Amino acid sequence: MNRGVMTENFDLFVDRTHSDAVKWSVYPKDILPMWVADMDFLSPPAVIKTLQNRVNHGVFGYTFNPPDLDETIVTWVNDHYHMPIESKEILYVPGVVTGFNMVARAFLKDGDGVIFQPPIYPPFFELKKKGGFENHCVDLVQNKEGRYEIDLAALEKGLRPNTRMFLLCNPHNPTGRVFSQMEMEQIADFCSYHDLLLCSDEIHCDLVYPPARHIPIMSLNEDIAQRTVMLFAPSKTFNIAGLGFSVMIIKNEKMMERMKKKFAGILPHPDLLAVLAARAAYQEGSEWLADLLSYLKTNRDYLLDYIHTELPDIKLNAPEGTYLAWLDCRETDFAKDPYTFFLEKAKVALNDGNAFGEAGKGFVRLNFGCPRDVLRKGLERMRNAMLAVQ
Repeated sequence: MNRGVMTENFDLFVDRTHSDAVKWSVYPKDILPMWVADMDFLSPPAVIKTLQNRVNHGVFGYTFNPPDLDETIVTWVNDHYHMPIESKEILYVPGVVTGFNMVARAFLKDGDGVIFQPPIYPPFFELKKKGGFENHCVDLVQNKEGRYEIDLAALEKGLRPNTRMFLLCNPHNPTGRVFSQMEMEQIADFCSYHDLLLCSDEIHCDLVYPPARHIPIMSLNEDIAQRTVMLFAPSKTFNIAGLGFSVMIIKNEKMMERMKKKFAGILPHPDLLAVLAARAAYQEGSEWLADLLSYLKTNRDYLLDYIHTELPDIKLNAPEGTYLAWLDCRETDFAKDPYTFFLEKAKVALNDGNAFGEAGKGFVRLNFGCPRDVLRKGLERMRNAMLAVQ
């Protein structure tokens, strides 16, 4: 396969304005959307071909999962993360958000607390109102270089008598941190010592830039494996977010039995086309993913350089994973509401940092999973808007 040609394809602009894409449908046409966490790239050729072939068949009746689906997942996890799993430890769910809501409702009761680390993916906060749980928030802290880190002392102080579950996000959205093995061990020890269930959202696990390395927390030791539910998906990795397919890994047999019993008759069979897309992606998408990571890393580095040279009042610590950049606008003239400033003055739609918790005030999240020309255009709009108010 000609990897150079593959990489060139990521420069292709795909018009999504008439595709019912949330990212491109919410704002007026003069707004450049750089918010929702899906990419503006074509999905892998193997995925597109597989879906086209199945659609051309023309009959979409009831179906079983392909017999090699479990094996495909087992192989991917083992090859990429050196973590052995078995078919009996796999449960397919429509999405990662669905997954961690299922975990909370299966193992917690009304009034139980969930501890997590803002700034963080907004649906984490929604467990409180959707399930009747308490949010026990313990913010990540920034060191002198602006890098986010885990504060173990703060975690201990944030623990309450009714805290029952640690909800982990790694790679972390929105900060882009990929937690080190030492940090993972600290979290694992914390959960083991306090007898906490651990639910781990690892949806960005395949989107990591060396020298960072993703380590599933479940892989550290047997104790943490027996108290962890791991969630991941091909949706971010292969840009198939609209096809609802995610993977839940539970090694504890009693927990798996309870999960299945709790959602028997509720959890649907995985969608036919979503299953086929996921299998094709995991079986045939590795080279495409390698090219994607190379392109995203170049986008990330371009973004870092541009902000350093052209937007010095904005701070950005290099994302170690994801295609999301967490822009610190607290030293700008528009620090109180950078989201509205860039939307109205630059015509660029970013994610409002306030949605990620109190720790997100003064921040915006930018999605750089797009053709480089689109990234350049968005940054130029932002620069021009800032120059205009100086």
